[in-house]
Amino acid sequence: MTVIELDRDAPLDPEPARRSPPPWRYRHLGLLLSAALTVALGGAALPGGTFWRYLGLVPAAAGTDAPFQLAGGRLFTIAFSEQGRVLSAWALRSGPYRLWSAPLPATASHDPASSLFGPVSVVAAGGVLLVADGAGPTTALDPEDGRVLWSSAVHVTAAGDTAFVVDRVFRPGTLYDQESGDPGTLYFSGDGRPHTEPPVRTEVRGLDPATGRARWAVSSPGSVTADPVAGEPRAVLVTASERLTLLDAVTGRVLREAPLQRVDGAGPSTASVLGDLVLVGYQSIDVQLGYDARTLERLWKRSLADDPAPADCTGLLCSRDKAEVSVLDSATGRPKWFVPSDMSMSVRAGYTLLTRSETGEPWILVDPATAAPLVDLKGWTGVVDGTSERVLLLRRHERGGGQTFGVVLAGKPEVKVLGPAGVHGGECGGDDRYVVCRDTGGLRVWAYRI
Repeated sequence: MTVIELDRDAPLDPEPARRSPPPWRYRHLGLLLSAALTVALGGAALPGGTFWRYLGLVPAAAGTDAPFQLAGGRLFTIAFSEQGRVLSAWALRSGPYRLWSAPLPATASHDPASSLFGPVSVVAAGGVLLVADGAGPTTALDPEDGRVLWSSAVHVTAAGDTAFVVDRVFRPGTLYDQESGDPGTLYFSGDGRPHTEPPVRTEVRGLDPATGRARWAVSSPGSVTADPVAGEPRAVLVTASERLTLLDAVTGRVLREAPLQRVDGAGPSTASVLGDLVLVGYQSIDVQLGYDARTLERLWKRSLADDPAPADCTGLLCSRDKAEVSVLDSATGRPKWFVPSDMSMSVRAGYTLLTRSETGEPWILVDPATAAPLVDLKGWTGVVDGTSERVLLLRRHERGGGQTFGVVLAGKPEVKVLGPAGVHGGECGGDDRYVVCRDTGGLRVWAYRI
């Protein structure tokens, strides 16, 4: 993605995953390795008190590679055809059965003639299902019968039980001719179409999810970004070239504003929200500023000039060096603790999960503030993709065939064994009630409870 200087004529892009190296290179690189060897926390708790039941098979009518997703306690599948895509909702509680199927509108994000389709996501918000084509158009469906309630040519972002859109308005005649192949910087509108000039203005509108009608709207010259901010009240942070504005997500009322200053003569070029942090980047001078996402108070400034490569972190503020990756304190921007550079990190169920980068095998769960080891994950061979922030699902391959699944609950640092599953590999997904795995005959579903 091309990033250019942010001003009234240039777009503000999401913050790229770059991190500066830690300033303290003398610290022992094996902090977590040694701790993991000296602290015995491990294995899996006995399955007493757990419930694990096979519910049945969702047949693979569209082939074994058809996408699936769990949302709102239901399973959603997508079937492809020359005419388009069909979204199906499946109830799971007493065994999978189809509730409804609905065709998805054709959009610019897919090409039926070449069978190339953009990614589709399903999000439950405000009593409706928001079905989006990647970062492009969104359709709101009735979760009970799949009826189309309303649609938006611009991508809709959910913010709890609210929603909003970022609509970049371009001068007529600037749409890029993709068949020409002409070089140059491109600027993308909310419907995913490229333009040859920056937007003349950007409108951010808060929507009523039930109707799609605008509850509030703000407009700024040039390009801005908007990100949901967790907490109460639900909020949307709008970042423009000269200021940060925190809006109430329901009413659009301004909760707080703060100016964005130029740094060493440069203006901001990127912005993103990471937990309770706003990260504002000045790429022309390799500088990043951190702000509190609620108070908008500036917290720290750090250099990105010596960063050799992005750190493999998800949900964490990290910095990478050749030999180590440091996790930074969100309040100061300084390193708190370190891990070897061959580890990947992510936030799962309130813990920091460390996995081996080459194999993807989970290694250990640690306290996100102190790096104190909490759960040894030795023996578990994979992490199940999940849609719940309350659980971490694990799986391991058994010598005799099949797999066994386990779970770690938020606030309860131990692995509880759920039970076996007669699947030998392939994609799996889960939430805090169900586990779904792709098999040769379709999608197999298990229910669990602890």
